[in-house]
Amino acid sequence: MSITPIKAFTEHDTTSLTDDKKEQKYVHDVYQAIAPHFSQTRYKPWPVVEQFLNSLDIGSIGADIGCGNGKYLGINKNIYMVGSDRSSKLIEISVSRGHEGIICDALNLPFRSECFDFVISIAVIHHFTTFERRLAAIKELFRIARPGSYILIYVWALEQSNEARRKFDKEQQDVFVPWVIPADKNNQDKKEIIYNRYYHLFKKGELDELIESTGIAQIVKTDYDKDNWYVIARKEGSENEIDKKCCDC
Repeated sequence: MSITPIKAFTEHDTTSLTDDKKEQKYVHDVYQAIAPHFSQTRYKPWPVVEQFLNSLDIGSIGADIGCGNGKYLGINKNIYMVGSDRSSKLIEISVSRGHEGIICDALNLPFRSECFDFVISIAVIHHFTTFERRLAAIKELFRIARPGSYILIYVWALEQSNEARRKFDKEQQDVFVPWVIPADKNNQDKKEIIYNRYYHLFKKGELDELIESTGIAQIVKTDYDKDNWYVIARKEGSENEIDKKCCDC
C-alpha cells in the first residue's frame, strides 16, 4: 500500500478563508467525518500521560481538553475527569463509554476560572492555524486551572524519530496530514476516502516558549516522546490563592 504524501498547507488555496474557517474545514469537519474510524485507532494510552494521571492526589478534579473518544478519562479511578471536544461524534463515543463529556471550543471553554486541580491537552494545540490562536488555547488551559496545579500538553513534533511512520520537511511546519479511510472490499461502492487534516508541527523549544509567554506558568518538565513534544507546567500562584470551590461544570 502506498503512503499518501504529506503536503504543505501553503500548497492549497486557503487565502479566502478566515483562520476559524480554515480550522472548521480542515480540522473540525474532518474529525466529524472520520470519528468512528479514528476512534478505532485510539485505544492505547501513552505511558507519560498515564503516569501523570496516576500520580495525582485522590479526589482530584480535572479536565481533558480535546478528549476525543475519552481514552484517558477512565485511567485513574481515584480522580474525577470531565472531557471536552469540538467533535460531537467523538463526544458521543466518549459518553457511550460512561464518561462525562462536553461539546465546546477550546478557545472558549465553558468552565469557571481556576476550578480544576489539573488539566491535560493531548495532541490538540497543533490544530490551531496561527501563533495567536495557539497561544489563546494554551491560555484557556491555564485559566481554568487552579494556582499551583499542573497542566500537561502534547503536540506533534517537526523532528521525527528514525522509527516514525511519517517524515516531515524540516522547512515546513504547517502541513496537511492525510487520514485515509480504506475502501470496503465487500462493497465496491465504498471507495477509499482521503481527508486532509491541518497540523502545525512544533520545533524543539517552541511549545516551551508559548507556555512561558502566558506569564503565569513554570515549566516543570519538557521532553520528547513518541514523536511529540510535551510539557508539564505548573500554574504560578501561592497556596493561599488557590480557589477551594468545586468546579461548576
